[in-house]
Amino acid sequence: MKASHKKGVLALGIMSGTSADGIDVALVRISGRGAKLQNFAAIPFSARVREAILRLGEGRAVTTGEISQLNFLLGKTFGEAALAALRKFRVSPARIEVIGSHGQTIFHQGIPARFCGERIASTLQIGEPSVIAGLTGITTVGDFRPADMAAGGQGAPLVPFVDLLMYRSGRVGRAALNIGGIANITAIPAGAEIGDVFAFDTGPGNMVMDALVRRFTGGRKTFDRDAEMARHGTLLPGLLDHLLRDPFLRKTPPKTAGREQYGEKFVRALLGRREARGAKAEDLVRTATIFTALSILDAVHRFVSPRARISELIVSGGGARNPLLMAQLESGLQGVRLRDSGEFGVPGDAKEAFAFAVLGYQTLHRRPANVPGATGAKAAVVLGKVCYAG
Repeated sequence: MKASHKKGVLALGIMSGTSADGIDVALVRISGRGAKLQNFAAIPFSARVREAILRLGEGRAVTTGEISQLNFLLGKTFGEAALAALRKFRVSPARIEVIGSHGQTIFHQGIPARFCGERIASTLQIGEPSVIAGLTGITTVGDFRPADMAAGGQGAPLVPFVDLLMYRSGRVGRAALNIGGIANITAIPAGAEIGDVFAFDTGPGNMVMDALVRRFTGGRKTFDRDAEMARHGTLLPGLLDHLLRDPFLRKTPPKTAGREQYGEKFVRALLGRREARGAKAEDLVRTATIFTALSILDAVHRFVSPRARISELIVSGGGARNPLLMAQLESGLQGVRLRDSGEFGVPGDAKEAFAFAVLGYQTLHRRPANVPGATGAKAAVVLGKVCYAG
């Protein structure tokens, strides 16, 4: 990856994940030596915007007009977040070469399914990049996933390209685990080239735990800070056994997941189980936490270990701050050292926004940035659509 000149250029990455907690903005300097995080800001959504996102993401009844309006509203919201972050960073928009905006995923069907008599895969991220470009005056790249899907891939995960840049070692085999709403893992064998890297979604990250916490606290809490609820609960073995029979966990990679698999419908089914009826909130949150940990461990043992020798697991995302979840992972990965992504210069909260700054830069310079071993694509392709400011 080469930058335009020796000192490098500045790029901005914007990310809003499946949890729809808010907007992450990363300022990244990209040069011939690689990419370096310069600053980071997290800007929350308003309650009304977040509710609108979740309503669409859960597949509830909406009109095409609402989708169109939210697409442009989120473009405006992302653009304003970029400008607010730059003011905080004391950096002029004129100094930014490109914004890479992931957009807000409201639907993702990575594997073809029957539709109108044909088998179709599709994905939809909203947050109109033309609006971002117009508002900020900065060339903006968005809509990253469709190009990979057009090449036969599942459109996700896309961060493995950046995982390889950040974590590759000539001596140590590593895996990068991001525990956001959904958990995903990238395996990077020692001395890996891009063709050696493989990645996939392991299943739920924080999504199920967070949904239970919001439900049981009436929305007063949005996640289980320091595993406070889970630590005071008792595991429900029968319910855990049922959850671990989820077919997605046994599905061979490449594979992706989202709210379609682990959103409101999944949580309603969980709460409807006989083993869950009458259980305390703390018991259910604890069981969901252990389920998340065991689903990740199962993915490592079932799909990663047979293909790559891994000595270090680099963890990022909100789940990295859940002590019960991390303790379960550590106990289930004997001989593997757990490390925080912050040790490599990019804190876990900033990692995905950082990645899309890099991916946006790659697209602007017409360079492929998908990893076929992660998405299943037939070839490496240039991702995204470029929207010029003027």
